[in-house]
Amino acid sequence: MDIFDFSEGREGYYGEYGGVFLPEILQATIEELLECFRECKADPKFWQDYVALLQNYSGRPTPITHLENLSRTLGGAQIYVKRDDLNHTGSHKINNVMGQGLLCQRLGKSKVIAETGAGQHGFATATMAAKFGFDCKIYMGAVDVARQRPNVFWMENLGAEVIAVEDGQKTLKDAVNECMRDWVTNMADTHYILGTACGPHPFPEMVSWFQSIIGLEAREQMLKQAGRLPDRVYACVGGGSNAMGIFQGFMNDDNVELIGSEGGGHGVGSYMHSSRLAYDDATVGVAQGYKTYFLQNDEGNMNETHSVAAGLDYIGVNPIFAHLHDQGKVRFEAATDIEVKEALKLTMRTEGLIPALESTHAFVTAIKEAPTMGKDQIILINQSGRGDKDIFTIADALDDAKWKSFIGGKADQYRGEKN
Repeated sequence: MDIFDFSEGREGYYGEYGGVFLPEILQATIEELLECFRECKADPKFWQDYVALLQNYSGRPTPITHLENLSRTLGGAQIYVKRDDLNHTGSHKINNVMGQGLLCQRLGKSKVIAETGAGQHGFATATMAAKFGFDCKIYMGAVDVARQRPNVFWMENLGAEVIAVEDGQKTLKDAVNECMRDWVTNMADTHYILGTACGPHPFPEMVSWFQSIIGLEAREQMLKQAGRLPDRVYACVGGGSNAMGIFQGFMNDDNVELIGSEGGGHGVGSYMHSSRLAYDDATVGVAQGYKTYFLQNDEGNMNETHSVAAGLDYIGVNPIFAHLHDQGKVRFEAATDIEVKEALKLTMRTEGLIPALESTHAFVTAIKEAPTMGKDQIILINQSGRGDKDIFTIADALDDAKWKSFIGGKADQYRGEKN
């Protein structure tokens, strides 16, 4: 199955989803980007250079780990994890930004801008900009700046300017809006490093292409390590780039079920969640340059979203997944904040792994379903990020008294030094 097979000859559409819905002033810029991307895809040396860069700089290929203790505890399927948390900067985001960095060099642009929610994409973009010598500006919702301070610290020290967006809900969708405004103003010398497989064409295809390295590696590694392909593959889904990445290794295998886990927040019916497809609360609309399922009201205004994971509280889902959902090719579930907390504690205590809160959503669904499967069956989870960045949120969620005391003491110390 070719997921990039354009519907009715309409490039950039996946079924009825996708497309390019941008102001006329950006048409020349998006056409320039599309032409450059076509050239990169057609050039075998570009992909070779991309793989070599990730191997020499980011640490690819990332390994697959068999979670023997967790598998034994649950008493069902054997659980394996693709360790993209071991990438430089701590997540899958480096794959996409390094690819777009090479593309940006071809375009001859000197500046990059990016949006970020959990901060991992911003951290990766700032890292890439430092290596390639680009000026870098990162837009981040003010709420996310507060809850992802460690990543903001690294972005700024890597030389990026971090702009806290105070509009709207002050989260990811608002950061995307500000990025779009910046791009319109500075498109001559600026490339927008969009962080997930959303937005106008060619971004959904381009980001998915760069992230496909996860699935290509995982397929080969599972055959070598387990002797066969997994029965199910799980990944968290915000915009959906890490899931698109790993799923592409198994998209043509009818015996491999693909499961995306969305941000369930406070649960179904609460309207305080970020589940577009699992809770069936989203409707089709056009926003931020493309057509897909959005959490919106009857007037097309975007609803408030919520997830304990800053990287999952986006209003839309990538248009390729919208199409695959309608086809029944990918199953979507949701994990609530409470379930994420419990799954994280279980994974830390049994395996010594600390997945990011985003990735833990995939663990929730896998942990629920593994006991219903046979011991000879295999599950593969994409651990797309590590939890270092979430230490404030995790400590708060776990109500850690020692951590609160530490933070309070630091605050008192700072106030004393300031006075």
